[in-house]
Amino acid sequence: MAEDYYKTLEVPREASPADIQKAYRRLARKYHPDLHPDDKTAKQKFQEVQSAFDVLNDPKKREMYDRYGSSFENAGAAGPQPGAQWRSATAGPDVENFDFSQFFGDRFGGGGEEGGFASIFGNLGGRGKQARRGRAQKTPGADLESELEVPFHSAVLGGQAQVSVQRASGKVDTINIKIPAGIEEGKKIRLRGQGEPSPDGGANGDILITIHVAPHAFFRRRGDDLDVRVPVTLIEAAEGGKVDVPTPKGTVSLRIPPGTSSGTKLRIKGHGVAKAGKTPGDLYAEISIVLPKSLSKVELDQIRAICEEHPVNPRADLRW
Repeated sequence: MAEDYYKTLEVPREASPADIQKAYRRLARKYHPDLHPDDKTAKQKFQEVQSAFDVLNDPKKREMYDRYGSSFENAGAAGPQPGAQWRSATAGPDVENFDFSQFFGDRFGGGGEEGGFASIFGNLGGRGKQARRGRAQKTPGADLESELEVPFHSAVLGGQAQVSVQRASGKVDTINIKIPAGIEEGKKIRLRGQGEPSPDGGANGDILITIHVAPHAFFRRRGDDLDVRVPVTLIEAAEGGKVDVPTPKGTVSLRIPPGTSSGTKLRIKGHGVAKAGKTPGDLYAEISIVLPKSLSKVELDQIRAICEEHPVNPRADLRW
């Protein structure tokens, strides 16, 4: 063909592939015989547009056409080949130059705007935003949410737990879950694929479980560090010694320096919260001196004498 394909598609010779496809969509809508049954020239114009697009949309054919121009076919780069017979419902029985399946597969045909030409020309070649919107995507199932309170020690050390989840059908499922070591208050555990099923065969939804950590009678958490109050007797604090302290890794023997006052914090390195792949936190033992509930007058006089012998103002640094 000696026809100028660029002129037929109304694009410059330096047009990009996207420009060529855009022009084709516009002209195909403009001249398609089924869309213009009263225009007797539409069939011919449509075939010309299709022929031009067949060449310029193919990088190899376009290169040969650009090189040889009107000698394109004689140079061995065959132009657009007639496809399988396509017949217009309105253009008559001799319209057989166009094969929709060449570019659109089985999507051609089917009445209605969604299944017909608007869908075809809006989804040229599976490219661009139009193609992504037109491509069938299955709906994922809905996510389900639940909450679970776990013991303090389970949040620190990890463990197993059960959670109840109510589904849209009203059914309540009890699910076993693994609590990761070191999980914090408010964090979520995701159980992939265990939520509601998809309505059209897509992926199942997930289950999202919000974790709440129950308080501990003696331990508190600060990030990956732990605090614990360690009660000691007056003589243990006064003369020092060793006391047993429970930790997440087992009981350790903690040395109390002589003359330790209440509120003193002693660090036990590496005995805090241990998360996977991270350096464990520390445990801080806060000393709390416990006096006998009842002391005789003689005992109180002895303590008073000691305090008078060693005067100290424990509130000297107390400020607002």
